[in-house]
Amino acid sequence: MSRATFEVYEDRAGKWRWRLVHDNGNIIADSGEGYASRQKCEQGLESVKQNAPGADVVELDDPPGSS
Repeated sequence: MSRATFEVYEDRAGKWRWRLVHDNGNIIADSGEGYASRQKCEQGLESVKQNAPGADVVELDDPPGSS
């Protein structure tokens, strides 16, 4: 059984976002961007749920935005 819950919410700017919150209250992941509609937000969330299981972990020598 999962110890985390996805939350969908509207931010102060009127954009829709999602976040994955552990039972202890810590935010594990978030959408990283605001969506114009709740529907698009939920589509983004579903994409993460479908594409993340079994995803590889890679180490980057030069992370994006570090130069």
